[in-house]
Amino acid sequence: MVVVEDDPSIADLLDLYLREAGFRVLLAPSGERGLELVGQHVPALVVLDIGLPGIDGLEVCRRVRAASDLPILFLTARDSEVDRIVGLELGADDYVTKPFSPREVVARVKAILRRGEPRPTGSGPIAVGEGIEVDVARREARVDGAPVALATREFDLLAFLADHLGLALSRQQLLDGVWGPDWYGDERTVDVHVRQLRKKLGDGLPLATVWGVGYRLG
Repeated sequence: MVVVEDDPSIADLLDLYLREAGFRVLLAPSGERGLELVGQHVPALVVLDIGLPGIDGLEVCRRVRAASDLPILFLTARDSEVDRIVGLELGADDYVTKPFSPREVVARVKAILRRGEPRPTGSGPIAVGEGIEVDVARREARVDGAPVALATREFDLLAFLADHLGLALSRQQLLDGVWGPDWYGDERTVDVHVRQLRKKLGDGLPLATVWGVGYRLG
């Protein structure tokens, strides 16, 4: 994986803990170098600081997302709701605010990568709307047969909703089912990802807001 962090002490700490957890780590002190490493090595995941010199982490995320659905974990000292929402809307899969425990970062990385693994299924694609289907085995969403690029967490949310087609689910149920019960973010995260799914999959996606409850697909 690639860790993009300009603070040498933080970068070295993450490098130590991630290597101890069995990951191969490439360090980048700037956004420009991070983009180079991502292009050269196609890592399993990018750990990305937002406050970088030159190209900041948000712009790095934009450029990575324009080319791939590579999982991204943001590191940020910016703890405002706006910054978190912007990061998630750009396609980040998760975020950790500084100061943080390196063990928490390792746990978040492992959780993201687990969610990216194909889940066993005995059925084919699930039709969830007009011309829209979800293929869990291939981790692919399609509109009129054409694949649509979704971030890892966006696909996980769509697949979870498809598994509960027709049921109204609360935001907390969605957080527990998709992000996991140990996730520390707020419920607005669900709203951000729902907005992205509606934007990317279009009007044929029957993803309804159930006032006072949460969301229902189908």
